[in-house]
Amino acid sequence: MMRGWPIMEDSKSLEPSQSWIPLLSNTESQVHGVITCDKQMMQSESCSMPATLILTTLVAVFGSYVFGSAVGYSSPAQSGIMDELTLEVADYSFFGSILTIGAIIGAFVSGRIADCVGRRVAMGFAEVFCILGWLAIAFSNVAWWLYIGRLLVGCGMGLLSYVVPVYVAEVTPKNLRGGFTTVHQLMICCGVSLTYLIGAFLNWRILALIGIIPCSAQVLSLPFIPESPRWLAKVGHLAGSENSLQRLRGENANVSQEATEIRVYNKRLFLRDYTEALQQHSEASIIGLFQLQYLKSLTVGVGLMILQQFGGVNGIVFYAGSIFISAVIQFSRKQKLLSMTGFSASIGTIAMVAVQIPMTILGVLLMDKSGRRPLLLASASGTCFGCLLVALSFLLLDLHKWKDLSPILALAGVLVYTGSFSLGMGGIPWVIMSEIFPINVKGSAGSLVTLVSWLCSWIVSYAFNFLMSWTSTGTFFIFCGICGFTVVFVAKLVPETKGHTEKLS
Repeated sequence: MMRGWPIMEDSKSLEPSQSWIPLLSNTESQVHGVITCDKQMMQSESCSMPATLILTTLVAVFGSYVFGSAVGYSSPAQSGIMDELTLEVADYSFFGSILTIGAIIGAFVSGRIADCVGRRVAMGFAEVFCILGWLAIAFSNVAWWLYIGRLLVGCGMGLLSYVVPVYVAEVTPKNLRGGFTTVHQLMICCGVSLTYLIGAFLNWRILALIGIIPCSAQVLSLPFIPESPRWLAKVGHLAGSENSLQRLRGENANVSQEATEIRVYNKRLFLRDYTEALQQHSEASIIGLFQLQYLKSLTVGVGLMILQQFGGVNGIVFYAGSIFISAVIQFSRKQKLLSMTGFSASIGTIAMVAVQIPMTILGVLLMDKSGRRPLLLASASGTCFGCLLVALSFLLLDLHKWKDLSPILALAGVLVYTGSFSLGMGGIPWVIMSEIFPINVKGSAGSLVTLVSWLCSWIVSYAFNFLMSWTSTGTFFIFCGICGFTVVFVAKLVPETKGHTEKLS
């Protein structure tokens, strides 16, 4: 999502084709008087990784783990909750999807809250919602308390989905931001995966109580990490910004260059104070985003989020167990294997864990080496192929051909999909979004893009069970088509933003 912004150029004075170029080359930067780091400084910067920076990032991504545990909860808890509270499929679909309604609420105010009270306070505020939500779920005796708890957790998630990658990106050096920001996606993956594993062995109430642990860990740790130096500079606390930056870079690090980059941006031939620039360029409202100068950024940012969600990820992640169960039940013409479905679901979700985490780690390692677009193209292609395999598995059942291969194809397809999604589609759209919007619209753009993401997520998570009841084959062919269109969208419209810096409009 939002990232820090080193020196930026005024895009209003550029032609439309030029305004899309995020960075000047080093030669152009020197011509325009922009301060640049020499090669020796860049090498030392990339090699130096202070303990404070690492610990600060770890505290922040506790929130990402909370995000993942909330997303992963509905799959292992489904049978226990439906049996104990006698819920119908429609009731449980509402329980699963109401998380995204809460996230929409949280997302709608996320940018403003993070800008008004700071990144740390926003994370703490989000965790309070999550703790209250998990308690409500754990002690629910009726469906309404389940819904209220899930809604509260969703509100916290909506805030965390914005503020965690913003904070991580703003505290890390620009040459490490891609990798550090994708740690957010890695921890989401860990949260989903470990919740799957734990949920395979524990009661749904205990699983909800376990969800409180990472929330509490972050709340207790937040006072000990520095506030974002970029946010401090934005609100006029320049001395505090430099002190925070010094803590993050190490006591012996020379932070004058980066502190200058935070305070100033390039205004054609001379530098201006960053705080004065923000006063001149008042932050645009969400309505103000719909201007010609932001059209391409908005198309890419919002388009990636829509395609990410309509590719089916939340339906597959929320109800992975039911997909495996459906494949096994349909495989057995007389449903003689029904007693094995619980075992099959557990094996399938454990296999997903074994795929998700390594692929997410691989994506983190490749983020700042291969670039954003190649990973996105590979990831979208993989999700398309995975959906195709699942669709074919159900199609073979419908045609009564090679039915013994159907469960294997379904499992393979889900594993290919989740592995490919973890490689790039999960995290890279957020990174790209943080790199294509100018600073004066970042808060509004972040809220809008996050809102769109969660709205689409709700549509998919609520409709998924109904779509599967209508036609399992058609559902996954639809997802396959959308993932295929994503490949075309990335190839034609998404720019490579590796090493680029946001522009100030």
